[in-house]
Amino acid sequence: MKIVMVEPINISMMKIEEYRQQLEAEGHQLIAYSSRAENDQEMIKRVKEADILIIANQPLSAKVINASKDLKMISVAFTGFDHIAMEACRENDILVSNSSGYANQAVAELAFGLVINLMRNIKDSDGAVRVGKTRKGLIGNELFEKNFGIIGFGSIGQKTAKIAAAFGCNILVDDHKQHKLGDELGVEYLPIDKLMQKSDIVSLHVPLKDSTVDLIGVEEIALMKKDAILINTARGPVVNSEALAEALNNEKIAGAGIDVFEMEPPIPSDHPLLNAKNTILTPHTAFATEEAFIKRAEIVFDNIEAWLAEKPQNVVS
Repeated sequence: MKIVMVEPINISMMKIEEYRQQLEAEGHQLIAYSSRAENDQEMIKRVKEADILIIANQPLSAKVINASKDLKMISVAFTGFDHIAMEACRENDILVSNSSGYANQAVAELAFGLVINLMRNIKDSDGAVRVGKTRKGLIGNELFEKNFGIIGFGSIGQKTAKIAAAFGCNILVDDHKQHKLGDELGVEYLPIDKLMQKSDIVSLHVPLKDSTVDLIGVEEIALMKKDAILINTARGPVVNSEALAEALNNEKIAGAGIDVFEMEPPIPSDHPLLNAKNTILTPHTAFATEEAFIKRAEIVFDNIEAWLAEKPQNVVS
């Protein structure tokens, strides 16, 4: 089989060589590109003779898929797969596996980095010290006994809940069914409107699909407390950025920590959140740790080995 890694997946060349040698010993070929293709034409050149494709979050269009006549399997080095033309994959009988779970800990940890930064004014405090100011105007709040709302109680949401419990938070979950961990942590299950009203912190951990686009819009944000904060480490389109910026600029809520946007960074200079008050913005870095990248690569190549053994895993198609 010809296996093409069409873009870098943030592992060392030494590690790539290890995987190459393993696959060659099994009679396969691994081609690994060190940069992204700039357009579909270049993507087609890279992929057209591949049997198996490894891709991270670079968009993969139907045009490229339809031109790849030998393609049988795609191993996605990412949790989400909405950047792949899945209908074209189905039409061409191409199996798609993702790397779900590789960044659960990383994303949950960054969510709390954003929470603590906002609640304790860490970014502004650093700036104050550097220009000779005091803590005046920088008195923050504790997490202890705050209502921590989690929308999306999958693997990352549950990791986040464990951390929230360690801080002594009361955990609220938007869900329709009970979970073992939720019962262990004593979470309160609420519909989304009640959760938005009651939470001091709202953290989003839902996938991107039709039902979650603009999940948090004008009406939902209007339900939040004036001193509440919103954290989004899920997907950008889950939150209506214009509605959020308006609420922040008019001090309808206290702050927001945003790692994801409607597009991949760099963010356009006219994006509404760039000039919104009381925000901490990070360039889609929640998943990006050395540990997560190593685990991701392991899942990517395990997916390939499982498919070659006719025991596919992590199938999303």
